[in-house]
Amino acid sequence: MSGKRPARNCQKTLLLRRRNIWLRRGAVLPPVVQPSEDEATRMTRVEGILFLAREPLASGKIAQLAGISDGREVRSLIAWLNEQYDARAQSFRIEQIAGGFRFLTKQAYSSWVRRLQSPPSPVRFSRPMMETLSVIAYRQPVMRSEVEAVRGVGCGEVIRQLMDSGYVRISGRSEDLGRPFLYSTSKAFLEAFGLNSLDELPAIHLPETEADDELETQQAEPEIEDNEEYEEEDQAA
Repeated sequence: MSGKRPARNCQKTLLLRRRNIWLRRGAVLPPVVQPSEDEATRMTRVEGILFLAREPLASGKIAQLAGISDGREVRSLIAWLNEQYDARAQSFRIEQIAGGFRFLTKQAYSSWVRRLQSPPSPVRFSRPMMETLSVIAYRQPVMRSEVEAVRGVGCGEVIRQLMDSGYVRISGRSEDLGRPFLYSTSKAFLEAFGLNSLDELPAIHLPETEADDELETQQAEPEIEDNEEYEEEDQAA
């Protein structure tokens, strides 16, 4: 029995050494290609602007503020910055959201950031608000009557609440009788749901309304009239 103990101790020591070597190799970060002096200066300007920004900024706006040629170069510089952040295992990145760019903390470190600053109260939507917001998001720009046709109830007060909260805005007027307002979602809506654009909305199927049926009928009527004209021409011939 006494002769087996040193062997076990040696095996344990060897495993610990291998583990330490593996950990040291894992801690070695890949080298980051250093940009040129001019590129580094432009990157610093972009980084400083985004660091102070309180809302997502479009690449064109960043280019204008930083004195850069165009938004394409800004996007290249942001990609380069993110490569450096990832190589250094930083807790943040520059993410694209609501049609712009801004600094965001990585999800893995969110609990630690909350210790420094109280997080904003979570956005809560009642069922009528959520249903109305969904119809507007998928059918925008949309009239109030169309929203009410889908939901089957009046939505004037709910739309007003969504506008007061900043998630819905008036985007124009319809050509229908009385020129009613058209409603669309805002940038605050994209930020609240973590979307960069409306194209990222999940695909769903909304029920057809009477307005859709009328539109299809109006589009079909000219074809019927044309066919009747062709039949009259054939008879005359």
